[in-house]
Amino acid sequence: MLLTKLRSIWNPDQFQGWGRTHRYFEGWYFKVVSADEQHAMAFIPGISMGENGDKHAFIQVMDGKACTAEYHRFEVADFRPSEQGFEVWVGNNFFSAERIILDLPGITGEIRFKNTTPWPKMLGAPGIMGWYSFVPFMECNHGIVSLHHELAGELVISGLVNGGLGQTDHQSPVYQSRITNKPITFTGGRGYIEKDWGRSFPRAYVWMQSNHFDTSDRASLMASAAHIPWLGSHFIGFISGMWLEDRLFKFATYTGARKYLKINEEQVELVFKNPKTELRILAKQAVGTSLVSPLSGEMKGKIQESLQATFQVELLENGQRIFEGTGRNAGLEVAGKVEVLQD
Repeated sequence: MLLTKLRSIWNPDQFQGWGRTHRYFEGWYFKVVSADEQHAMAFIPGISMGENGDKHAFIQVMDGKACTAEYHRFEVADFRPSEQGFEVWVGNNFFSAERIILDLPGITGEIRFKNTTPWPKMLGAPGIMGWYSFVPFMECNHGIVSLHHELAGELVISGLVNGGLGQTDHQSPVYQSRITNKPITFTGGRGYIEKDWGRSFPRAYVWMQSNHFDTSDRASLMASAAHIPWLGSHFIGFISGMWLEDRLFKFATYTGARKYLKINEEQVELVFKNPKTELRILAKQAVGTSLVSPLSGEMKGKIQESLQATFQVELLENGQRIFEGTGRNAGLEVAGKVEVLQD
């Protein structure tokens, strides 16, 4: 077990919760957008361990265009992660950095990922969190599995008579609301994969992501700022990666970058500055979908996420603009008392 835990620290994509029994969650986020951009979905497999030791596995399904979500609950024994790398089974559903196989009520099929773009590993920094990856008491840890990749495959999806955040228990037949099957091809589309693990989502945070830009087919942006508890106090931490034509521009608390953040009901303005680079983001808020989120390991919180936001993005290097574009099919979450995050 000790060797497995040490190996997982250096491979943040794979399961990190070896030996954990309570107040712990871990989940992966697979975003898939079809080539015609008529379908934008997210699949979130994971495990929840409450304060009292109650455990269950889950798969959350979000339809970003219809603004609906479902929470599929599984027995903890149905959650089977690999000790060797990033491969996770939840019941008959499979998730890895190369593909997903879905066998859910109303959703079946396989999507394969080609030309994935992992976050690069460096000495002392196995993932996007840099040296914070080795801090054992972080409330929430974050990882990037792939910033950008191509999709191949299809899903057969049944419609719902009533949308919204339904919950299904895979020990009982409760699927009468499904209607006619509809195959949807995702071949030629684009995807993104990240993950979180720890005790709870931050009490306040902003998160955004897009890899659909009008000026480049090889661009991807992820950015987040959050309230981070720290040794009886707290600080405002942030991480961001802008991948552009095989170059990755990093902005983070641990890189010494500075940030500016302003939020209102219509938009989020976020600016990061390193000595030689600057990233400017203006995100337009859009209608969201209610998702379940972790609190002390239990999946009992609620957040709103949109996959219909848009970003205006500028990237500057040595004072020269090297990228300007509009991001679409964009994920955006603004959660908690975000006043504490603003400058």
